[in-house]
Amino acid sequence: MPRRTSVNQGHLNLHPDVQQDKPGPKGNEPKDLMITPQVLNAPWTRPCRECRSLGIPCGEKRRMGEQCPQCATLGYTCHSTVEDAKNAIITDMIAKLRQSAIMDATAADVETSAPHAWRKEKVPAVDVESYTQPFLSFISENPTTFHAVATVCKRLESRGFTNLSERDSWTSKLSRGGKYCFTRNGSSVIAFVVGNNYESGNGASVIASHIDALTTRVKPIPTLSTKAGYIQLGVAPYAGALNNTWWDRDLGIGGRVLVKNGKTGKIETKLVKLGWPIARIPTLAPHFGAAADLSHPNKETEMVPIIGLDNAQSEDDSSDKRQDFNILGGAGTFTATQPERLVKAIAGEMNIQDYSSIVNWELELFDTQPAQLGGLDKEFIFAGRVDDKLCSFAAIEALIASSLDDTDSSSIKIVGCFDDEEIGSLLRQGAHSNLLPSALERICEAFSEKSCGANCVSQMYANSFLISADVSHAVNPNFMGAYLENHAPRLNTGIAIQADPNGHTTTDSISTAFLQRVADKCDAKLQVFQIRNDSRSGGTVGPMLSSAMGMRAIDAGLPQLSMHSIRATIGSQDPGLGVKLFKGFFDHFEEVDAEFR
Repeated sequence: MPRRTSVNQGHLNLHPDVQQDKPGPKGNEPKDLMITPQVLNAPWTRPCRECRSLGIPCGEKRRMGEQCPQCATLGYTCHSTVEDAKNAIITDMIAKLRQSAIMDATAADVETSAPHAWRKEKVPAVDVESYTQPFLSFISENPTTFHAVATVCKRLESRGFTNLSERDSWTSKLSRGGKYCFTRNGSSVIAFVVGNNYESGNGASVIASHIDALTTRVKPIPTLSTKAGYIQLGVAPYAGALNNTWWDRDLGIGGRVLVKNGKTGKIETKLVKLGWPIARIPTLAPHFGAAADLSHPNKETEMVPIIGLDNAQSEDDSSDKRQDFNILGGAGTFTATQPERLVKAIAGEMNIQDYSSIVNWELELFDTQPAQLGGLDKEFIFAGRVDDKLCSFAAIEALIASSLDDTDSSSIKIVGCFDDEEIGSLLRQGAHSNLLPSALERICEAFSEKSCGANCVSQMYANSFLISADVSHAVNPNFMGAYLENHAPRLNTGIAIQADPNGHTTTDSISTAFLQRVADKCDAKLQVFQIRNDSRSGGTVGPMLSSAMGMRAIDAGLPQLSMHSIRATIGSQDPGLGVKLFKGFFDHFEEVDAEFR
């Protein structure tokens, strides 16, 4: 039944966050009068989302109608202290009450269908363009999966998310209204928000993407014999890398390094990236005729990067014998198997004096050219590693933004950014593992009064919905014949639903209608992509996750040009458009889901 409260009782029942311990601004205001959606449904000055959280005032002052620089919303007044924010909420509520006929003593009972419903009466709009520069920085500063995941975790923690460990029990650590994240292998990350009214068996709004990208990995023992005075590095392609877009690019190196702490004896994981290009894969000039045909190069012998010169080596470079390993760090150490100058460069960057303390590493090459705006009006973003740090970025930012507005959700909001999608997702940090299902089951168990068995878990999965968020193909104007009519997504327009009749995606009529209702509610536009019958569709994490858990699901992602190239092109508004729809999904999941019950 809706709650009924008489206004002439003289009581002001504020949200617990804004309860007054002293008289209002004028000193004689009623303290317990119900605040309802009817009272608060007109435009009026309200604190920004961070100020409203009463925990993280943004410290900035902005006038009505301007943009809060911290939470990227418009039409809000920011406050510098918790007390300022609290007083502003109280002042604005009472001011609105005075303006309303509700303040009349003859007013009858006022109804509201849910506690604190006023908080969700108007969801702040997403400022799409405000996400362009943050995305450029995210791509440029995080060239490897390890760097990207570490940055996501820092971003989440700065917004109030608590870092969990899979090794610990979560039962005593989780609470309703809490925000959490954890990683596996340092290369996959899960972040989730538990609704204030969540009960075990309730559903989850889920966005799953992948955060790995095509790359070139350093081999376990990459030391090669010097040829014609060139020092080369043994590398191997990850997924479809080392294709012909990798020729003649400025390549940097980075990844994670395992270092033994000399004082504690513990093995610590550290991240490294060299700040200059160290490698290049040179082409052969067309003057050499057939030998210069690079359409089908041998990736083992013809795409070996050069990383330095050593003209002091013997002129007899025709020998197939490899040079003897040096003993940098001591015989039998890991560094003794690695190129000496590479070890010194990595150790120097990390300020490591004892080479033997480097236990192992996972390094990869990457294009050093930063992400940047392009086009006559800067309507493009040119960047590497877009697939699929783009959808991962948008999903994480959407979860953060939605969590600021959330007060009375009964569901779980969760994002999974997985490693290894480009090679099949079969490793323990991939989407085909138990990573996402086990996280949801542990959440369900933590709030279950009894044991959380198959009945409760299956109920949760049945009440949930998954967006498999992976980039789609934008229409290429030079190859219009490669696209189906009406299935050619454009940049700076919106997320594209991806369909495939052969089960490579999860999209069906129900999930399409569901996401369309979300898009309607958050004023977002959807596009559609399906590949021609004479072409082959790629796969996503959607089918493996939805089949494992039984969730309703859809495949939908932002479009890009030059998929699987070392450099890709997207629209400058596309990161923000992704945030807009994904935030709308989190914000409106429960009300849209109610339409499909």
